Amino acid sequence: MFALADYLLHPEGDALPRDVDAQTVAALLARGVACRAPVSGAVYGTLLNDRAALQALGEAVHAAPYKAPPKAPILYLKPRNTLAGHRARVVVPDNALGVEVGASLGIVIGRTATRVGASEAFGYIAGYTLVADLSVPHASVYRPSVRFRARDGFCVIGPAVAAARHVAAPDALSIEVALGGREVFTANTASSVRNVAQLIADVTDFMTLNAGDVITLGVPHGSPVAHVGDTATLSIGGLPPLEVSFVGAKEHAGEQP
Repeated sequence: MFALADYLLHPEGDALPRDVDAQTVAALLARGVACRAPVSGAVYGTLLNDRAALQALGEAVHAAPYKAPPKAPILYLKPRNTLAGHRARVVVPDNALGVEVGASLGIVIGRTATRVGASEAFGYIAGYTLVADLSVPHASVYRPSVRFRARDGFCVIGPAVAAARHVAAPDALSIEVALGGREVFTANTASSVRNVAQLIADVTDFMTLNAGDVITLGVPHGSPVAHVGDTATLSIGGLPPLEVSFVGAKEHAGEQP
């Protein structure tokens, strides 16, 4: 069982995450506290769960080898090396390409979920968090490459997990990514092909999700691309905003994890 009362966050230097109220979260973040990822379970990204992303593919979804839009969720694993927390400094592998900054709602599972119906799905959710699902921009859609999506620090989570009761309408949350002096990127969880409950139902139809696991609702189409020197601030609904900085390999060298 993964349960929390209010907001779970893991300040750098603390041995364990804290379950605290909203005022404490706000005070800590206002002081500029960096955090570790507040969760330690498996993290699964969801691909092509955004209507605009499917539309952008056009007739390509009907071409070989698949010949049709996906009939089940397309998942990929964000392995342990990718996990990072609020105010992480992430290395940009190739500054010419940059790093796509995908702001995604993270659904934190509260108890073992196997073949859960959509009508029951919310009873299996402990809370929600913000996930910066990072990737090197690439054209491959159906076969996500490990080297594009599983670089060190390419899954920034937090700053906190908000208990499910604090997020009344997860399928209608505004999404924003502020990146440098550029226009703020905006989207909404309402554009998802599968909403939160249906995604859990469809995923648990073929695999078990365990307490503490995180599954993302998916990255919005057209997410912005960061380069060395950029700092991104990601916001989803009323969740505490998440900050990520992007650095070059030389600047990152010698830092402690």
